[in-house]
Amino acid sequence: MSEAHLFAVGVVLAWLSGVRVYLTVFGVGLAGMLGWLDLPPALQATQSPWVLGVCGLLTVGEFFADKIPGVDSGWDLLHTLLRVPVGAFLAAATMSPDGQLGAGALAAGAGVALTSHLLKSGSRALLNTSPEPVSNWTASVTEDAAVLGVLALAFAHPWLSLGIVATITVVLALMLWWLWRLLFRRRKREAKPLQAG
Repeated sequence: MSEAHLFAVGVVLAWLSGVRVYLTVFGVGLAGMLGWLDLPPALQATQSPWVLGVCGLLTVGEFFADKIPGVDSGWDLLHTLLRVPVGAFLAAATMSPDGQLGAGALAAGAGVALTSHLLKSGSRALLNTSPEPVSNWTASVTEDAAVLGVLALAFAHPWLSLGIVATITVVLALMLWWLWRLLFRRRKREAKPLQAG
């Protein structure tokens, strides 16, 4: 793969880790262990049976925790401390041909992971204001499917997968902005009669 392709893959992996960190690491490690991918030197640690086992168990735990309203927001808050550094590592490790992690790649990966993490946790926090659980389940299953699909696509078609995550990012950001404005307008309208009284 060319450096440009590795850059695209690194950005995509960082973005995916901001949404589903354990599934992303597990998927990369499993693909490397099964010989589907020739992982860069710094990413070869993900092939370790210990890393695969722990990430596999945590992927199952995250799958269920993410389906429960309220628990998912707590899980997201706790995992802010993990998703961003892992995203930074995955990006830098992918972009490093010699195993040395560059500061620029680490910073770029951290920024991308933080962006996707904030969009995911922000949208889920808004969904949790709804009393019915269906929207939460739907959002969680959609995230699972998106991470699996983009991860499968990332190494074969890195630019397409990068385009998909960029599109998802823009759409989610616009939706969140629109929803926040809608909520604040409603609150202002509700507050005006109280002030008048």
